[in-house]
Amino acid sequence: MFSAQKALPLDTLKLKEAKDMLADDYGSLYIYKNKDFSFTKYDSLGKQIGKMMFTVPFKVQTVQNPLSVPLFSENAQEMKFVDQNLNEIQKVDFKQKFGFIKMAYAEDLQQLWLLDDSTKRLIQYNFRNENTINSYPFDASFDDLMDLLVYENKVYILTRKHIRVYTLKFEKIFEAPVENGKRFRRENESILVITNNSILKYVPEKEMVKVFGDSDAQIVDKNTLAYFEIKANKLYLYNLEKHKEAKLQTEPDPKQKDTEQNVEKSAEKPSEPDTPEGKLEKKTQEIESKNPAESSLQKLIEDSSEVQSAGV
Repeated sequence: MFSAQKALPLDTLKLKEAKDMLADDYGSLYIYKNKDFSFTKYDSLGKQIGKMMFTVPFKVQTVQNPLSVPLFSENAQEMKFVDQNLNEIQKVDFKQKFGFIKMAYAEDLQQLWLLDDSTKRLIQYNFRNENTINSYPFDASFDDLMDLLVYENKVYILTRKHIRVYTLKFEKIFEAPVENGKRFRRENESILVITNNSILKYVPEKEMVKVFGDSDAQIVDKNTLAYFEIKANKLYLYNLEKHKEAKLQTEPDPKQKDTEQNVEKSAEKPSEPDTPEGKLEKKTQEIESKNPAESSLQKLIEDSSEVQSAGV
């Protein structure tokens, strides 16, 4: 049993008819509505920061880097990148160069992985210089395909009902049932699956473990500090550290300490100032200094004066 730290200040009207919700590490929330194909960003206090209106459905890949959010449209056969205010900064058109792209995954700020359904190939594509780096035969079933992720020469395929993991040679190394799968989320070495009302963690080539869930939730998501859920058209935030502590009491994990130390060491390592990562880190610091409201998630977590009870 876990308690919601705080009901966040997004009114019912903003959450009504939400098809999906994502949270970045500054506590900003992104609401996608399938009814009108709108994509709206709010800060942690509920103030609207930006809004986009699409003419066709778009899939939001991730908001972990709020300076460059990738959105893919199978209908339009293109991928857009938007900035922290949801202004379009780049568009990649697949129609002239490829067959039919069923799903696209932005690995970083210059490389995409594309599933070409017409040629049954997985393509590694540098969209900065419009160059195909690699192409692999990949005749996987694309029925009900929800998401794609490529990491350390492993290809992760998510459908509504399954997760499948392949090598780049199209050798299946893992498969497990997943109920209402929506998208992947990668945190360092960990691969997570977000479903309608739960978050699952992939234990390499062994199993899927539920790390968060609520059968009454409409939508769930997480960032590095907290879990989020929309329930009864209200938004709740759960302290990630307290959830970990409670989980460890029932499921001791001797590797947890080592994992946390590795994450801390990774976080302490500064980025080189002239690399894309260094520039991103510098820009991120500027955003934090200019928009303190966007960085107030930690304050919300620490403020437990209005604890609301909610079972998970």
